[in-house]
Amino acid sequence: MTPDEFALMRAYPTAMDLRARAKKMMPNFSFEYMDGGAGNDTNVKRNWDSLDSVQLMPRYGLVSRPPSCEATLFGHKYSAPIGISPIGGPGTAYPGAEHYLARAAQKANVPYTLGLLSGIDMVEAAKIAPDVLWFQLYRAHANKHEIGLDLARRAAAAGVKVLVLTIDTPIRTTRPRETKAGITNPFRVTNRLRFDALTSPSWCAAMLRHGVPRFASLRPYMKPGMDLSATADWIRKEIGGAFTWDEIALYRDVWKGPLVLKGVLHPGDAERAIAMGIDGLFVTNHGGRQIEALPASVDALPAIVEQAKGRATIILDSGVRSGVDAARAVALGADAAFVGKAFLWSLGALGPRGPGHLINVLSEDMRATMGQLGCQKVSDLRDVVRRHPGAWHLDDFAMNQTNNTGDATC
Repeated sequence: MTPDEFALMRAYPTAMDLRARAKKMMPNFSFEYMDGGAGNDTNVKRNWDSLDSVQLMPRYGLVSRPPSCEATLFGHKYSAPIGISPIGGPGTAYPGAEHYLARAAQKANVPYTLGLLSGIDMVEAAKIAPDVLWFQLYRAHANKHEIGLDLARRAAAAGVKVLVLTIDTPIRTTRPRETKAGITNPFRVTNRLRFDALTSPSWCAAMLRHGVPRFASLRPYMKPGMDLSATADWIRKEIGGAFTWDEIALYRDVWKGPLVLKGVLHPGDAERAIAMGIDGLFVTNHGGRQIEALPASVDALPAIVEQAKGRATIILDSGVRSGVDAARAVALGADAAFVGKAFLWSLGALGPRGPGHLINVLSEDMRATMGQLGCQKVSDLRDVVRRHPGAWHLDDFAMNQTNNTGDATC
């Protein structure tokens, strides 16, 4: 650990320390955009509380050397079962975010999922993070998915390792903290937002360096010269809704590499996805940003694991803030835990140094947790005795035996 890394670890030893600093450093609209959830943030809090409720029982005398956090996902060995989730518009949180996230992920050898609504396209991202780049798509349904399928082909040509289809955003729901901060849908740059930005010199400096985010992956499909408001209108019209199963099959045919669905909570959906050749499942409630009434992602995880029976790679997303949380996820059957909000906190708090520092925090915390539990390697976490009071299991779905197609779900 370098002196700079050591100093950062002393000052900001947890993701929540980064969150507290980010709130002070960022424009208010920027912090509210990245930190808030749907409604009253009930689901955001539920994700945190449910992870905190998972208890792991240690065994001693089993670890003779420092534990290894190495994990293999889709044939690639990563330094830890921890990744960066796709994030929509991360440049709003910190201009140039994608450059810093990709660079930190490549250096640390952890997965980085470039979101569709990002300021750099997959070609540029692949130059920065050639070994660890994943790419996420929302539903671009116009002209029989002409744009979406072309994006998938471009991602393959760029060397993207894994394609992620987000299925849990059928409509955009209300996020009151964004609205109160002055962010509207459709988006408009107002004097209020401009004044808010001026309260954060470091954020403004980053904006001057990188410019206004331009959703680079989508630029080839837009008319030249569109301003930010026109771009937002175009995106609202062209992209939206949830993928249907027939549409997912189109991408399965085009994309020959690992294909992952992000947004799976019901075991019936997991079964249908696996049956059609999907390779991985993100168990997530979209970070609590879509609707308050959903179960915590970690609580939905056990039923998905039971249904999958090892036939798909399982990734937990939503609410992960620590290496302890990542260890909990693996102990409950996930193959990895991905992190979204906390990486935005890291950027808001520390700028370009933030993502690398957070990866160190998460990895070192997971390694210490494994050693304390008596685990020499990541797979040993599966044998840890755990207590999970909020868990959903397949038996909980027994009263509803059919999905909307009439097929058996569980």
